Amino acid sequence: MVLAILLGFIFAAALGPVLIPVLKKIKAGQSIRQDGPQSHLAKQGTPTMGGLMFILASVTATLMMTELDETLLLALMGFLIFGAIGFVDDYLKVVLKRPMGLRAYQKMIMQLTAAGLLLMFAENRGLVPSHLYIPFLRDELTLGWLMMPFLMWVIVGTVNSVNLTDGLDGLAAGTMVIVSGFFSLVCWHLSFTELAWFAGSLSGACLGFLIFNIYPARVFMGDTGSLALGGALSAIALMTNLTLLLPVVGGIYFAETLSVILQVVNFKLTGNRLFKMSPLHHHFELSGWSESRVVTTFWGVTIILCLLGILGIP
Repeated sequence: MVLAILLGFIFAAALGPVLIPVLKKIKAGQSIRQDGPQSHLAKQGTPTMGGLMFILASVTATLMMTELDETLLLALMGFLIFGAIGFVDDYLKVVLKRPMGLRAYQKMIMQLTAAGLLLMFAENRGLVPSHLYIPFLRDELTLGWLMMPFLMWVIVGTVNSVNLTDGLDGLAAGTMVIVSGFFSLVCWHLSFTELAWFAGSLSGACLGFLIFNIYPARVFMGDTGSLALGGALSAIALMTNLTLLLPVVGGIYFAETLSVILQVVNFKLTGNRLFKMSPLHHHFELSGWSESRVVTTFWGVTIILCLLGILGIP
């Protein structure tokens, strides 16, 4: 597992100096929201689609050192299919200069289709659990026919939660170093050896990506990276039957999503904003926190949540 982290880190760190100039050459610069924190306007034009860095690094490290069993294949499918959806969105926005990229309904249809394909693959190979493991209680819950819709909701929800978290330099990548590292340990403990290697290499690759993404970022991961990370994380949780542990160890991702939902609902009901801006990280920025302070605090919270999550594993 340590070797997996090390290889992922080395490959990502080596890819950075190669990939970033290519992204600059094709003018893959990020557009910045004009209504966001004013400090972010200086980031206009920073290369995006940098998620290719840790995608290539972790997949290479994984395929070099593992046997491609069905659980690993499904995790890689989730990683790459959702990464491909993000790549299309990024390419439309930053290369073809179509500011909207994929429309919301197009992105949702593609994500639901991808989640459906993953679940069909898993069901056909007997990989979908018949019961949900309940963390901390060490009990099981039977959902019957609701299992598949629930798992589809988990996959799409996780993908979009990680996507929403990718708003500050080093935030999504740093939290994923911790969460995927946690799942690497869990997979090893549960004897999912190939998945443990993949999760470890992903943790290391995200750490290597942070060299270029930490504040001030030289490259952003884009939807290419954030959707891929969400796809990988949800697939690993599905294979280990730990989907109900995701809101704990990935608490930051779900807090970000919840802040957006609450902001929209509260505004529609009262006409007032519950937060200064959503997702949640922007609220703290506009409350006077520096970007680095928000990011390191969220990293710290994620470490605590993962330590708590250890108590919930079988």
